[in-house]
This record gives sequence, structure tokens and C-alpha cells, in this order.
Amino acid sequence: MSEKMNFLMEAKGVNKSFGSINALEEVNLEIGYNEIVGLIGDNGAGKSTLIKILTGVHSADSGELYWKGQKLNKLTVSLARDLGIVTVFQDRALSGQHPIWRNIFMGKELTNRWGFTNIRKEKEETLKLMKGMMGFTSSAISPDNIVGSMSGGEQQGVAISRALYFEASLIMLDEPTNGLSLTETQKVFDFVQTIKKKKKSCIFISHNLFHIYPIADRIVIVDRGKIVQNLAKNELTLDELQKRMFEIVGADSFKIKNTN
Repeated sequence: MSEKMNFLMEAKGVNKSFGSINALEEVNLEIGYNEIVGLIGDNGAGKSTLIKILTGVHSADSGELYWKGQKLNKLTVSLARDLGIVTVFQDRALSGQHPIWRNIFMGKELTNRWGFTNIRKEKEETLKLMKGMMGFTSSAISPDNIVGSMSGGEQQGVAISRALYFEASLIMLDEPTNGLSLTETQKVFDFVQTIKKKKKSCIFISHNLFHIYPIADRIVIVDRGKIVQNLAKNELTLDELQKRMFEIVGADSFKIKNTN
């Protein structure tokens, strides 16, 4: 068996420039099966560019991408979606004025034998998700609740549950805890654990190591377009990770951007 088969997704020697700016330089990254990878770096380090290449939004100038051991000659957004690569952005890409059930099935509606949207079935499936995957047990929350009335952590749960319902294999979480309280951040951590329990993989993107460290199996540090650290969490303590971040991005920048 090829060594590449050990990975769900792999990037090898990826380079990307925008004009005279080298956004990524010789990036090598592996995502294992059932693995949570914390991708951390300062603003402008190249995290977003890398994720856009892994999801087909941008094409690399050079380098190779592999999915389950197979080389991808041309990764597009539609192909990434078909493969099961899903991104949950900071704004969660939800429709705040619509109820939970409509957000779960928007664009992927369940239909009856006549081809009409089966609203009853969508609400039933949403209720199962809420009680199981989302952990909403209160009778005050129903599939008809408007998403815009929910907390930020709860909205992340809706977005993640939608991805898992449609069998996403790799979920990219783009700054999922940005602007959330400690309580809401913990809710997001719980939802990430659900990804792990479902035997799926996740890239947790952040500039806050205090949020990445508790949840990640492996931590990848990006700086100025390069991967400068790639470590299993059990290889270092949080204090040791802090020291490495001090050395890479500078103490002043680190203190401002990584307070919890």
C-alpha cells in the first residue's frame, strides 16, 4: 500500500503567489483519518490561502494534492464538495432569518416521490440532529427556531451538524471561536468532539493557541507562508507551545492576539 493511503488529504510542495507576494512556499501538509489538526498562525501567515487551495477556491502555482491516496489533477469547489470537503466560515454561512430545519437542508432539500420538498421529513431529521449531534435537549428549542436568535456557539453547531449530516469527510473550521465567550467557545469544542466521534477529520483554523491546544490532535504552525512546526500535541505542553509561538511571531504580537 502506498504511504499516501495513510492520509485522508495531503499537500506536497505547494506554492502560491499573488503578484510579487509569496503567500505559500513549499508547503507540505498531511491530514489523517479521524484527526483534528489545529492550523495556527498570525494574521497574514498564509492559513486562509492554504485552506482555499485545499477546498478548490484557489489553484496552486505548483505542487500536488492527494485525496485518499489519489492525485487530484484539478481541484475545484464543486469537486471538493463532492469529495466531502466542507468549510464552515466565521460567519457560518447560515441564513439568520430562516429556521434551523431550513438552514440544514437549504440547497439539499429532501423531496417526496412527487419531487416536492418534504418539510415534515426535514423537520423530523432536524429534530434528531438537535437531540443527538447538537445536544439541544430543551423543549424551548425546536426545528422552527430562527437561527438568527441563537447564540454564536449554537450557530456553529448547526453549521457543523449540517456538514456531518451530508457525510462530509473533512470539515474546515475557519476561526470558529472568534468573538465568542468562554461558554460559547466550550460549545464549539463540544461540537468538534462530535466530528471526532463520527470518525471524520477537521482542520481547526485559528490565531489563538489557547483555543487550538485543547481540541487538536496535532498542531501545525504557519508563518510567512511556510509550515514551521508540525507537532503531535502529546509532544509538547501548552507552556512549551507558547514559547515556540513567542519565538516565531514575537512576544508583543503573541500577547495581543492570543489572550483567552
